[in-house]
Amino acid sequence: MTHPTDLATDLAPRDARGLRLSRREWLAGAAALTVLPGGARAETAPLALPAAGTPFSDATVPDLARALGNRPFVAPATNDVPDTLKSLSREQYEAIRIRPDRLIWGGEPHGFAVEPLVRGFFYSDRVALFLVEDGVVRPIAYDRLNYEAGSEAGETAMPATDRDPGFSGLRIRARFGGAHQDFAVFQGACFFRLVGQGQEFGVDGRALLLRPADPRGEEFPRWRALFVERPRAPDAPLVVHALIDSDSLAASLRLELRPGETSTAALTATLVTRKEIDHLGLGGMQAPFLFGPHDRRGADDARAAAYAAGGLQIRSGSDEAIWRPVRNPETLQISSFVDNAPKGFGLTQRDRDPVAFEDDAHPWERCPSLWVEPGEAAGAEGLWGEGAVTLLEIPSDAEVNENVIAYWRPKAKLPGGREIRLDYRQSWGREPAVAPLAAVTGTRSGRGAANPRRLFLVDFTGDALFTAEGAVVPLETVLIASPGRIVEGATRWIAHPQRRTVRVAFELDPGSERACELRLALKTGGRPITETWLYRWTP
Repeated sequence: MTHPTDLATDLAPRDARGLRLSRREWLAGAAALTVLPGGARAETAPLALPAAGTPFSDATVPDLARALGNRPFVAPATNDVPDTLKSLSREQYEAIRIRPDRLIWGGEPHGFAVEPLVRGFFYSDRVALFLVEDGVVRPIAYDRLNYEAGSEAGETAMPATDRDPGFSGLRIRARFGGAHQDFAVFQGACFFRLVGQGQEFGVDGRALLLRPADPRGEEFPRWRALFVERPRAPDAPLVVHALIDSDSLAASLRLELRPGETSTAALTATLVTRKEIDHLGLGGMQAPFLFGPHDRRGADDARAAAYAAGGLQIRSGSDEAIWRPVRNPETLQISSFVDNAPKGFGLTQRDRDPVAFEDDAHPWERCPSLWVEPGEAAGAEGLWGEGAVTLLEIPSDAEVNENVIAYWRPKAKLPGGREIRLDYRQSWGREPAVAPLAAVTGTRSGRGAANPRRLFLVDFTGDALFTAEGAVVPLETVLIASPGRIVEGATRWIAHPQRRTVRVAFELDPGSERACELRLALKTGGRPITETWLYRWTP
């Protein structure tokens, strides 16, 4: 699943002159923005965003969300992106970059720099961008001189300064111990992504999901405005405030971003509902999975694998550690892992060896894992209480499609006309440790001894599987298929002490079933010593 291609925004500047200041050349002198569709008439007065010089606090964007949420939703315009920018290819659009000497805050000691992203390609949303400096708001204005086009097509496409194309989001750079490197991107509906040091962008975060894979159709909340605070000290985090709007709700989001080997984002959200919401997704994320060792469906490909996340990892409210390999199925698959007060979940990239992928063009092994830990603020509805970690696996024929989606779906409905506050924490980088349990480190599948049987090889790695002398501890296997059956006498263990790994081999006989749920874990003395491996087999 890719970012929606038909989304635009109804934020339009009152004054598009784009006033320049000598040092920034980005900051508009007095650009008040309104929430109005192009050419449409609203029943009420437009919602004005802060003008230059307006004092800013942590209450500013939540107050905007309340004001917006108490007004009828107005669908945005979709036809105001210049055709020259809209017709660019992905490569031509991504080649448009800020000139190094025009980076906002590029030379300042806090180590962050901001790059506004113009609209184009399929990024149709107009997002109002603001800096917060010395406690006041400073709108960012478009200036053609700030950009390198990167291609002949881009040179032709980029309009002059007096023809503002609008921004679609922003890219943030950070110093990871040296020069500036890409650190975060906010662009497309309400998508955003971070990386840890030495990593490449992979999994996307989604601020909110509404009715994903629902027969009624998905509703896409959109960024309307982003406010970036200038850090006041070299070791301070970067704080981004976001205003989000959709038919069913308006919302504010405060993100406290810290770069590192594992980069973190502490998020606080205020939701203002216009309508009752019965399918809300929190802590959402998505990543591409084209093929891998256990699923090479239709993969006529010289590479060994192509995916940014190999599985869904869950730490349940009862402290069970779960690993669910993801797939590229023939038909849409929806899995719900019912829980109460989960400790965390995420899409995880465990394969860190380039040999696992054999891809000379894309370093999949450097994609970050994304781990979400619920916070304490969940509102009276208890949004992090009863619910389910939900996994969507969508058929895909291209690695650019982010076809694996995970999120937390609260059991409770959100009534219309309510305000709910919640928080959670994200970690982008290395996966969270599961020790002292042994982790699932490999899943392979292939033809069994006879049709329609399937052979599975599941590797568990960890010290818990071995004694101090290197012998395998007494093992008990918990292996369940529902429906279908495990072939009697075909299950065996293969120990690899030098790798601290035990492989469990077994055969599934699905019979005439079109889907089988598998569950596997190892115990010793009645206590779990491994993660729980879950798998949905489909033909």
